[in-house]
Amino acid sequence: MRRFPIPCVIFAGGKSSRMGQDKALLPFRGKPLVRYQYERLLPLFRDVAISTKSDKFDFQAPLILDSSDVFAPTPAFIDIFERFDRFFALAVDTPFVDEEVIARLYDTATKHPTKDAVVAKTDFPHPLVAIYRKSILLHLKKALEEGNYKLNAIIRQADTLYVEFGEEEKFFNINYPEDFTRAKNML
Repeated sequence: MRRFPIPCVIFAGGKSSRMGQDKALLPFRGKPLVRYQYERLLPLFRDVAISTKSDKFDFQAPLILDSSDVFAPTPAFIDIFERFDRFFALAVDTPFVDEEVIARLYDTATKHPTKDAVVAKTDFPHPLVAIYRKSILLHLKKALEEGNYKLNAIIRQADTLYVEFGEEEKFFNINYPEDFTRAKNML
């Protein structure tokens, strides 16, 4: 098992409107999904923190509170970059991203140290399976001033390198109740 010398931030501050309940708190492998993600990532990274709007969890973990009232990951980056200059971003609802995916992103980011973002891509980009550098802040702040919260639009403006992956399953995203049922069957 590799240990990556960068921090990991799990994004768990969304509205979960399509799910109808907080995705971070869904029971997954006997524990809340966010705890499952935190515990499986802890051995892989120097630090693991959770980006969230509030402390809604039943376990201890470093939190980075998102000070924005907007339910989108982009404003949370401002708070995260107050703590870290570079980090691996992972959405709480992508539980199948594994060490192999992380290693390819990390190795690519290491070979291209000036890139603002190194983002996983299958048929489409996965901006919350990516490594970000603080240099992207300029693009983030400009977009936020314009009321643009779309992370895909921001990374298109930034100096972004996409890493192509063939296997879609590892990037499966739990958005709807039927996705949650499918994810439990994928285990």
